Amino acid sequence: MLAAVTGLSLLGGPAEATPPGPGVTGKILWQRTVGDHDLVFREIHLPAGQSTGWHTHDGNLYAVVRKGTLSHFESDCEPDGVYRTGSFVFEPGGATHVHIGRNLGGTEVILDVLYVLPHGAPLSEDAPNPGCPFQ
Repeated sequence: MLAAVTGLSLLGGPAEATPPGPGVTGKILWQRTVGDHDLVFREIHLPAGQSTGWHTHDGNLYAVVRKGTLSHFESDCEPDGVYRTGSFVFEPGGATHVHIGRNLGGTEVILDVLYVLPHGAPLSEDAPNPGCPFQ
């Protein structure tokens, strides 16, 4: 999950990447390489009204919502979860798992995220909006 963010514009064209929105920040707290995997623990802040932008991960992501409520959507534009404070979030890796996390509330969302990635992989990769009426 979690991991990534754009402002809430009306439509994103399917051909344009959707990077994180204004004010979205992430801070790496620690990282280790174990065998052929990189483990990265990161704190992510999503201000009210912002999103991660559409993205994928090369490996699995495990997160806990420390504060706020995260709304999560898959590429079919349907919500696949609403995660409140204390909730666990899992995002599978792979290019076919395009998704977005959105903060639809009035409170900042803070996520504690563990990335389990192939060694040398980026934390996430921007993806184009799959045709959903939001970003």
